[in-house]
Amino acid sequence: MSAQEVPAAQPGPPARSGAAAAIGWILTIGFNVVAPILTYNMLTDRGWSEFAALLVSGVWPVVDSAIHLAWRRKIDEFAVVTLVFLVITALVTLIGTHSARALLIKDSGVTGLFGALCIATLFAPRPLMFYFGRKFGTDGTKEGVAYFNGLWQYPDFRKAMRRMTTVWGVAYLVEASLRVALVYALSVDTMVWVSPLLIYGFLLSLIFWTIRFSKRTQAEGEARGRAAAAAAAAGAGAGAGSPAPA
Repeated sequence: MSAQEVPAAQPGPPARSGAAAAIGWILTIGFNVVAPILTYNMLTDRGWSEFAALLVSGVWPVVDSAIHLAWRRKIDEFAVVTLVFLVITALVTLIGTHSARALLIKDSGVTGLFGALCIATLFAPRPLMFYFGRKFGTDGTKEGVAYFNGLWQYPDFRKAMRRMTTVWGVAYLVEASLRVALVYALSVDTMVWVSPLLIYGFLLSLIFWTIRFSKRTQAEGEARGRAAAAAAAAGAGAGAGSPAPA
């Protein structure tokens, strides 16, 4: 293989801005997790319906998107996904009866829809985990985002993002199906504590797997980059040492 045929190694990431990363995390967690939960609990305690409380809670991701758009000049995909699922959850609360067993099944429907969304984005230009990775794997600065976007040109990176999205999608489809089955197999009192265990058990397991998979993939990519650079250097050295044609 000639030096020209050796694939370019992935460049190293730019220096991270600790302040920018901290601000980004505070805004993300505050507007997309803490504020919606507090708003929902406050409104339902005051007699609001679940549907109305969830819709009002969806204002916070909109605020986050507006701040991100003004600050970064781009839409925050994570806030958009949060908003979509708050709306989906609100709509799910309107479906069918409102017995305890039915509500447990509806909870499974929401996580199942997330799994289905992951699988559906495999047919999009970029899968869902690419956007989540860019959100939580960079400091949110222009340089950090540009570096992450640039990684898409590498086949190994694209394969890793699609694999992560597939694993998350399949896992949540399994989680939702398992909870629906258990709703009918176990008593409601038992499912009240089993359901959260399944939700957070799957979530923590996926996070742990994603961290390990990302580190392993990064290490393999760096090793291939070093091997490509060494091959290019050896090819250049061999070319320089060859006798000139007569």
